Amino acid sequence: MKLKKQLRETGCPCGGKAYATCCAPLLSGARQAASAEELMRSRYTAYTLADDAYLRASWAAQTRPATPTISEAGVQWLGLDVRRHVEEGNEASVEFVARYKIDGRAYRLHEISRFVREDECWYYLDGRFPEQTASKSMTARLKEHV
Repeated sequence: MKLKKQLRETGCPCGGKAYATCCAPLLSGARQAASAEELMRSRYTAYTLADDAYLRASWAAQTRPATPTISEAGVQWLGLDVRRHVEEGNEASVEFVARYKIDGRAYRLHEISRFVREDECWYYLDGRFPEQTASKSMTARLKEHV
C-alpha cells in the first residue's frame, strides 16, 4: 500500500503521466482501456504493483492461465519502452521492452503482445518473444532467471 500512496504523487510506472490519471483508473476498474497500448501499459503497472487480480481480469478468457500470474518474489521492474502499436479492428499488437532486475541482475523482456477487443473491452491474448525461437509466457520467462 505504501507504494500505491507514493505513486499517487509521482509518475506512473508505465512511463506515462501521473499514476492517478494514467493507470490507476484502469487498475481500480473506474474505466476501461481505450486502446490495446493503454491496456498493455496498465498491465505493466499491475506487474510492478503485483496486482494479480487485474492481470487475470485483463487476460482473454481463452488464454488466461489457471494459476496466479505473479509468482516471483523479488522482481524489481525498472522501465517500459513501447516500440510499436498496431490496431486493426478488434485485434491489436503491441511491441515493447520491459526492463527488470532479479537479485540485482538486470534483464530485458522483449515481447510482441496480441490483444483482442470483446464487448468494447480490450484483453491481453498472448505474446511472442522475437529474441527466442520458442514462444513462452512472461511468467515462464521470468522463472528462467530465478
